[in-house]
Amino acid sequence: MATPHEPKQDRSRVTRQRLLEATIDCLAETGWTGATVSTVAERAGVSRGAAQHHFPTREELIAAALEYMFDNRMDMSKAEQILIREIPPGAVRTHAVVKALVESYTSPFFKAALQVWTHATTDPVLRERIVPLEAHFGRIAHRRAVEGLGVDDSDPVAHHLVQATLDLARGLGLADVLTDDSARRKQIIDQWSKTLHLALEGTMLAKKEAPQED
Repeated sequence: MATPHEPKQDRSRVTRQRLLEATIDCLAETGWTGATVSTVAERAGVSRGAAQHHFPTREELIAAALEYMFDNRMDMSKAEQILIREIPPGAVRTHAVVKALVESYTSPFFKAALQVWTHATTDPVLRERIVPLEAHFGRIAHRRAVEGLGVDDSDPVAHHLVQATLDLARGLGLADVLTDDSARRKQIIDQWSKTLHLALEGTMLAKKEAPQED
C-alpha cells in the first residue's frame, strides 16, 4: 500500500493499478453484475470517491481494465516468445506455441474479458469501445502465433491454419468457463499440434516444389 511519504503522482498510479486489477478479479469471479464501482473500490481498498476520481463512469473503468489486461497479456506473450524461440523449429515448438495460445484463453484475463463481451452484445456504447480493442488484440495474437510458428503469413493456407488455431484456442477457453476441461483440453492440444505441424510442413514443401515464375 502507498505511504503518505510517496509522491502524489506515485500514489495515484498505485491506486489506479489496484482499481484495474480489482476490476479484472471481480469480472472473472462474479461476472458483469458483480463488477460495480462500489464493489471494485472496496476490493481495491479505496473509497468510491477515489475510484470515481480516476474513472468517472463504470464503462470507463471497464474499458481501462480491458486495456490494462491486454497490455499485461502482451507482456506475458513477449516473455513466452523469448522462451519459444529457444526451441528449435519442429513439432516441439509447434506444440509449445499451441499450448501457449490455449493457455491465454483459459486465464482469468480471458474469463474477465468474456463477461465484458457478453454484456457488450446488448450495450451499443460499450460495444463501440470494446470492438477496436478486441480487433487490436486479435491482430497482435495472430502476429505472435505467426512469429512463433515461423510461417509465411502471406501464404493463404498458412494464414488460415494460424487463424484456425486461434479460433480453436478461443473455443477451448469457452469450454473451460463452466467446468474444469483441462484433461480433454490437453488431448486436443496434443492432437492439434501434430496436425498443425504436418499441415504447415506440407504447405512449405508445396511452396518449395511449386514452379517459379520468370
